[in-house]
Amino acid sequence: MRCLVLLALVLALLGPVAAQPLHADSAGFAAISTSDPTPDLAARLLGLTGPLVLVRQEAGVPGWDATAQGKIVGYLASTWQVAGSVGYSGRPLDVLVAISPEGRITGAQVMQHNEPVLTLGISDADIATYVGGFAGYDLTAPAGTGLRQPGVPDVISRATVSTGVIRDGILRTARTLAIGRGVIAAGGGIDRITFQQLDWAGLVAMGALAETRVSMTQAAASLSTAKIPLDPGDGTFLQLWAGLIDPPSVGQNLLGQQVFTSAIGNLGPGETALVIISKGLHSHRGTDWRRSGLFDRITIIQGATRLHPTETSYQMVKRLAVADAPDVKEISLFRLPPDIDPLQPIRIEVTASRATETDAVSMTMAVDYSLPAAFRLPPETAPSALWRDIWAAKRLETAFVACMVAVLTLILFAQEWITRRPRLWRSSRIGFLLTTLFVLGWGLNGQLSVVQVIAFIHSLLTGFRWETFLIEPVIFLLWAFTALGMLFWGRGVYCGWLCPFGALQELTNTAAVALGIRQIAVPQAVHERLWVIKYTAFVGILALSFYSLHDALILAEVEPFKTAISLRMIRAWPFVLFVLALLAASLFIERFYCRYLCPLGAGLALPAKLKVFDWLKRRPQCGRECRLCETKCTVGAIDPLGRINANECVLCLRCQVIMNDGTQCPVLKRRARSTAEGASQ
Repeated sequence: MRCLVLLALVLALLGPVAAQPLHADSAGFAAISTSDPTPDLAARLLGLTGPLVLVRQEAGVPGWDATAQGKIVGYLASTWQVAGSVGYSGRPLDVLVAISPEGRITGAQVMQHNEPVLTLGISDADIATYVGGFAGYDLTAPAGTGLRQPGVPDVISRATVSTGVIRDGILRTARTLAIGRGVIAAGGGIDRITFQQLDWAGLVAMGALAETRVSMTQAAASLSTAKIPLDPGDGTFLQLWAGLIDPPSVGQNLLGQQVFTSAIGNLGPGETALVIISKGLHSHRGTDWRRSGLFDRITIIQGATRLHPTETSYQMVKRLAVADAPDVKEISLFRLPPDIDPLQPIRIEVTASRATETDAVSMTMAVDYSLPAAFRLPPETAPSALWRDIWAAKRLETAFVACMVAVLTLILFAQEWITRRPRLWRSSRIGFLLTTLFVLGWGLNGQLSVVQVIAFIHSLLTGFRWETFLIEPVIFLLWAFTALGMLFWGRGVYCGWLCPFGALQELTNTAAVALGIRQIAVPQAVHERLWVIKYTAFVGILALSFYSLHDALILAEVEPFKTAISLRMIRAWPFVLFVLALLAASLFIERFYCRYLCPLGAGLALPAKLKVFDWLKRRPQCGRECRLCETKCTVGAIDPLGRINANECVLCLRCQVIMNDGTQCPVLKRRARSTAEGASQ
């Protein structure tokens, strides 16, 4: 039963199975109100002066259009409304982003956040500078890859997760807003650069021109009630070809360089050029357009859009330039408006009408065209997930942490063999703790915190996001290993081996003992009652976080980790003095902070009793005939009866070394004497 309970706990800690993109949905987020920007704020973010008018747009991409003197001068949007930015705390993170009509980010401002690192790790000025660094980023330029992109400020090292989420939200919101307002294309499109020499047969074979043919017999049957009937036969009533000429491989081959250049030069923004070529008895143009200005015989259809070309969009072409072109009767070139998407199928219909005795009869001839794949640009690659970029950029750090946990796993699985060799255990432990302190802690900022526990709990309640926790690979690996390690060994896998501040305390105490500083033995009754402090601190921080996350984070300063490890003692003197006081206490009481004050240790200790295996051995004589392990325990986790308290044990293996050392363990000494006396008799 304990195994099932802990397994469920581990699965909960590692989150849901499927990772979802960072976006807002109904998964537990209460709607937040985003304040409308004031005209003054909009002007400042857009880098403009003078009065602005803001118009709220709800359709498509929600945001605000900024106008001055009736002209659009910029656009604004909220990262929460557009990208659903969720911070490390599991709460919404809202940044107001402004872009220009030319497709550049002109400014951004944090409107709302509940980030732990933002509150305590860096100042508001640091965040304002970071967010302001996006001004000038060109959204029309090809999207870069990786963490370092031109025009994008680097994430702040002490706030990788939070500033990474801000970066991701700003870029996604700005790009979505620019696409939604038509400032930039949505990606992909027509290849207007590549040219390949093709003849008529090649163009038709690859689908550059769609084709249909109606014979005289077919037309005579459809127009059988006409006053003047058609003579059936194999002749051509209408043979029709149609296609877009925008790709140079089509237009330049078909029309020649001069006509093609002229046609493309006449196109407006978002427009494309359609050529209709025909031969046969029937004219696809007719003559009525000269009087009405409308080509009513031609209908261009795409989805719900139906349009007749007008005289203003028409350009006559006298002849085809392509080799082996057939003899044709008419060539018409039409500009298609932006309403027609060149990447979607287009139907071109030509109508033929004949008078009857009473009215008229008509028939429709259609050709369906779709831009061939050879003339399409590949879709713009969506920006890769931020956490993927960070993991790729931190491959070496990730590999190092993976090696550390692999070595630790080997040590713990081979603990019986190692603890029978005291010198090997001692050297390997000191070496591992030095690596934990100098490389994992001060080098890689691999220090877990109760703040992360609080953030994780809140994210479970408000909507878990894999991406948020994956942004910092070192921290994620440590938490993943800690969660899995609790299944086998309890919380000691982290507290005793991978906690940089714990390593600092133990190494400091080791030096103190070597220098002859006398250790203080805390009476067991006092020792156990002092445990209450850390559990109270953990529960207090957790409970306060539901009332005020800001106040809970201030209370979390009971942890010295940020000062001693993350900021390397570069902080205001009260924080440094607090760390020095704790280290001074650890000179006399080994791991003083771990024993009595650490809320993170308390949080990890709560499920410690659910661990499946008991790897640490005890003898019946422990506590009754011998209390050496109790007095030597690193954190006082062994009670007077010789029992190991899993809530307090940091898995240092010292008691196992003593139990297996014939020069230390009184039980082994007595057995050795008995064996020697028996041999001498």
